[in-house]
Amino acid sequence: MRVMVFAKAIENLDMSTPAAAEAFAAMDRFTEELVQAGVLVAAAGLKNGPLAKRITFEGGRCTVIDGPFAETRELIAGFSIWQVKDIDEALAWARRSPQPLPGASELEIRPFFEAEDLAGFLTPEELAAPPHEGLRGQLGVA
Repeated sequence: MRVMVFAKAIENLDMSTPAAAEAFAAMDRFTEELVQAGVLVAAAGLKNGPLAKRITFEGGRCTVIDGPFAETRELIAGFSIWQVKDIDEALAWARRSPQPLPGASELEIRPFFEAEDLAGFLTPEELAAPPHEGLRGQLGVA
């Protein structure tokens, strides 16, 4: 099972404090544990600056909103992708995690859709076909 783990800031995020440096070091140690256990697939922190964009869709219209997004109460500050046997293993790893960010923060775990989850949208032949070729197949894109 692949899961995406979001690190979310609940309060305004100030990465210039000593607490931020300590949080980064603790998360770096935890990330190394995930790597050594073969759980970590990918991870990155996400910038919240003028290059950040939100795109909203409604009624056939597309609207672009420029960052930074200071007004948000649940800013996604980073993510990681874990390969685990089930959601219980993901929860066990999450419970071992240091606090992801200084101030109020949280982790959110969301399982990926896998091909078998899409059975209602695919024919039996499509489900039985080999995964996509090339990079898309290597990345596990359903």
